[in-house]
Amino acid sequence: MFQAMRRRLALWYAIVTAVLLIVFATGFYLYVQSTLIDRIDDTIDHVAEVIERSLIRSNLIDLESDFSRNLSVNAQEIDADHIDIDWFSPSGEVLWTTNSNFDSLQPRERGILKPLYRTVHLSEAEPLRQMTEPIVINGKLLGYLRISHPWFEVTKPVKQLFLDLALGTTLMVGVVSLCGWWLAGIAMEPVRESYQRLKQFTADASHELRNPIAVIQTNVQVALSDPNPDLEFQKTQLETIERITRRLGRLIEDLLFLARHDGGITNQKRESCNLSQILKEVAEEQLAIAQQKQITLNLPIADPNLFVSGDRDRLGRLFTNLVSNAIAYTPKEGKVQITAQASQGQVQVKVQDTGIGIPEAELSQIFERFYRYQPQKSSKSSTKSGSASTSGSGLGLAIAKAIAESHQGQIHVESKVGQGTTFTVNLSQ
Repeated sequence: MFQAMRRRLALWYAIVTAVLLIVFATGFYLYVQSTLIDRIDDTIDHVAEVIERSLIRSNLIDLESDFSRNLSVNAQEIDADHIDIDWFSPSGEVLWTTNSNFDSLQPRERGILKPLYRTVHLSEAEPLRQMTEPIVINGKLLGYLRISHPWFEVTKPVKQLFLDLALGTTLMVGVVSLCGWWLAGIAMEPVRESYQRLKQFTADASHELRNPIAVIQTNVQVALSDPNPDLEFQKTQLETIERITRRLGRLIEDLLFLARHDGGITNQKRESCNLSQILKEVAEEQLAIAQQKQITLNLPIADPNLFVSGDRDRLGRLFTNLVSNAIAYTPKEGKVQITAQASQGQVQVKVQDTGIGIPEAELSQIFERFYRYQPQKSSKSSTKSGSASTSGSGLGLAIAKAIAESHQGQIHVESKVGQGTTFTVNLSQ
């Protein structure tokens, strides 16, 4: 699928670029051709002007009888390589010419009042650019002057230009196609990564949902297959089912929250919240679990009135996830401390523990969904930590990060193996 999308992107990129290059090459070709034609016309105009001035300076008395002779003499003074000159009478008869293969005066060239330019093909090999001009002196039409310039000065460079542009455009389209393929790969990489994350997320979510559903199904089947049901045993099974159902409900709620966050649908209310009170409530809720594990939970907050703008329930969930995570990875007789202070328009909250710590290589993954850090299982480490593996869905820290981001806040983590971990949350007041 991604290769097909990449090919389509590269193809469209190459097609659009090819069209633009062809339009540019065509315009450039026509511009150069027009410029060469203008240069030839300028040369013809110059020759005609030199001849006319020479005739006027001759001060002829009998223009009609001596014009051809003087035209021949003046034409020889013109440095006009490959240029031919034809002189026609007012009736269109040729009187003098330097062109061995001349064309007779065309009907449309007779009676003209201004120079007429045209391109003729007297032979396939040597087309000509011609200008026919009426010569009028003292109000009398003496005849028609035709000046012919070889066309190869246009065709030869234009043909070479056409070949160069065709070759250059072809090579450029090829290069652009390769660049389009490369750029399409770069553009598709984030989509590919998102798709892979979605696949992994779906697989992990399916795994997390499959196990509780299997347990519920097993308990129900056992209860239904017992011909003489024991009320106490059934009660235990129902309690197990109810506990697993609650777990499933929390997991589905977490998945929905993350899905809404990814889609930008937060639907959170913004109000002024007393963060000191929220942290106090979180500490009271987690105190029983900490005491059960013989862990000291401290909340030394100097300022009881630290206010931030946000959703109270979600902020409570943010710090509940951080504190419960700290307790889960802290060994017996360890310590978890929550501190909060205001500074420069922000409130900084730290959740610090003396737990097993997280290796530096694992820190970049702990906020990923369904990721759970599991320390190496050895008898020594297990005895020391008292918690070689932890239960849970692996969504707690992902949700904590999502809540912090939805409040335009930031969350950072620092950890050293064997010394503990510190989570720092910065929120705007």
